[in-house]
Amino acid sequence: MGTITRTFTNNIGSNGVLGSSAINNASLNNITSITGVSLKLLTTATASGDSTISFTSNIDSTYDEYWFVWNTIHPATDGADFQFQGSTNSGSSYGVTTTSTFFGASQSEGGVGGQVSYTTSMDLAQSTSFIPLNPDVGNDNDQQTSGILKIYNPSSTTYVKHFMTRSMRVDAGDYVVDCYSAGYLNSTSAINAIQFKFDSGNIDAGTIKLYGVS
Repeated sequence: MGTITRTFTNNIGSNGVLGSSAINNASLNNITSITGVSLKLLTTATASGDSTISFTSNIDSTYDEYWFVWNTIHPATDGADFQFQGSTNSGSSYGVTTTSTFFGASQSEGGVGGQVSYTTSMDLAQSTSFIPLNPDVGNDNDQQTSGILKIYNPSSTTYVKHFMTRSMRVDAGDYVVDCYSAGYLNSTSAINAIQFKFDSGNIDAGTIKLYGVS
């Protein structure tokens, strides 16, 4: 059986209510505000054996900042790398030139090997490759990745687009890893679509929610 690609344009009704098919029990489902920040849930993607998850609407000049929150994203393939990329043509293609950096803190289930490390292999330097969010995610039932991607002023046609991520994973080697990355999409064209995928295999399960921030 071939892989499935899903593109999510909007699961939110005109009244701002999320349809029942997209509701799950993740702890961040009903978040609406953080001190000093107002969040508007724009759409929800629920994975089920998808090769990619793409957001091709709701990323516009309405908000200066957008958050993508992923919950318990589980790979079909053990040790797969979770990634994202942007598009300037509403998702017809993905591959905006990017420079980014990556580091993390890790600890094994056995209580050995705890360390903080800068991961040069996850860096990008003016590359059009997909951008690492969390490498080597395990596919046991207690292994997955959760986190947040923040993109700033994606609709600007003057400046490049900064982003930051914070996430965790339980990897194929039974380590829990706290990951940080940041960088910029080096384009002065508006970024109007974002795609997530693993570098190998499908996205078995999990949700990704898109919020507008004001």
